[in-house]
Amino acid sequence: MAALTNNTSIANPKLARTSKPSRSASSPDRAQQGLRVDQLASISGDVKRRPRFSRNLPVRASFSGSRSSQRWQRSGAQSDNEHSKHFLRQCAPNPRDVPPRRAAPPAGGWREDTGIASEKDWGIDLKSQPVNECGINEDGSTWYRESGEDMGDNGYRCRWTIMGGRHPNGASEWKETWWEKSDWTGYKELGAEKSGRNDQGDSWWETWQEVYVVDNWSGIPRIERSAHKQAKSRQENVWNEKWWEKYNGKGWTEKGSHKYGRSNDQSWWEKWGEQYDGQGMVLKWTDKWAEKDDGTKWGDKWEERFTSGVGHRQGETWHVENSGSRWSRTWGEEHFGDGMVHKYGRSTSGEQWDVVVAEPTYYEGKPHYGWDEAVANSSQLLSIEIRDRTEPSAFGDYGRSQGINPAAQDDYPKNGRPPMYDSSP
Repeated sequence: MAALTNNTSIANPKLARTSKPSRSASSPDRAQQGLRVDQLASISGDVKRRPRFSRNLPVRASFSGSRSSQRWQRSGAQSDNEHSKHFLRQCAPNPRDVPPRRAAPPAGGWREDTGIASEKDWGIDLKSQPVNECGINEDGSTWYRESGEDMGDNGYRCRWTIMGGRHPNGASEWKETWWEKSDWTGYKELGAEKSGRNDQGDSWWETWQEVYVVDNWSGIPRIERSAHKQAKSRQENVWNEKWWEKYNGKGWTEKGSHKYGRSNDQSWWEKWGEQYDGQGMVLKWTDKWAEKDDGTKWGDKWEERFTSGVGHRQGETWHVENSGSRWSRTWGEEHFGDGMVHKYGRSTSGEQWDVVVAEPTYYEGKPHYGWDEAVANSSQLLSIEIRDRTEPSAFGDYGRSQGINPAAQDDYPKNGRPPMYDSSP
């Protein structure tokens, strides 16, 4: 991925029929060593408590210092057409010179564990008629907005809007793209992408997408969502996250995330996933680790898999001193479905246990946010209109009906920086 620069660009949806595909980095805590992530200067965030972790995670980094509440208005040379001037002032887009961040959790807590914003949060509003306009604000900053519609084979249609703005001194600028796509296979896609930088020295990029598709072979409908966002501060502190969710009409569900961050001399990574087959099987896993520039490393991981009350849990916690000495503890549980549980484990410091105890088995066999909730929260996606069929179709390319798979992208390297921020040769 290309590095963010002062000329951050947005992919134009007109150039491709499909666009590849908001929360920040957190790291494993090492309480016994007194290590933590130092809070970034002028950075605010929130800690999301997730039941899957027994350890505390540091505050999510987000960059401040933007003018999110300011309304940009157009002004220029005096004109006799005051009505036209007033109209253009009302048309000027709001500034998007705000790095991605998460809102504070609602009073009732998070309903779902996701960093993927909703349709309502993005507020995508595509114009029914082509637009090509620009203007100058009262502070001298400029803005522009374009919108249009592209047509292609097999009923392909893409409606899009591109907008942006720039401060007169060039220290702050933003760009944002919205789109919706469809074709005669029933494929529907809603997406957005934004990037920018501000006068604080922060830069960012974020993309969001949701897709509705009917499987070519089984006829089962699917809804898939993904988000990828990253930000970098003037002090070279960074975070990068990928999120995805997949649902189908038979109850199958998959969710996951890959996250990376760096603050001062510490870097951290986190991956997690969960999968439900709709028939009672559930698989959940987490792997998180961190390291400091002096060579100290630590982390933990665990996995659980259950079907009809029978299954297992297992995990490992470890750390490595900068001297090279290593400590680890592994553990496991076997649940037989009859009220008996086999627990076992050992550590490099001499701990060891292997017992069978009477204990109830508890696990979440169904996702708390599944197909029904995905449909209820995808009204804008599902309302995308399909072009009327005016010619015979030739569906030779099934690629668009396969949905999105951000999980297939390369993992973050373990050298302390993802590709976009890696300045090494």
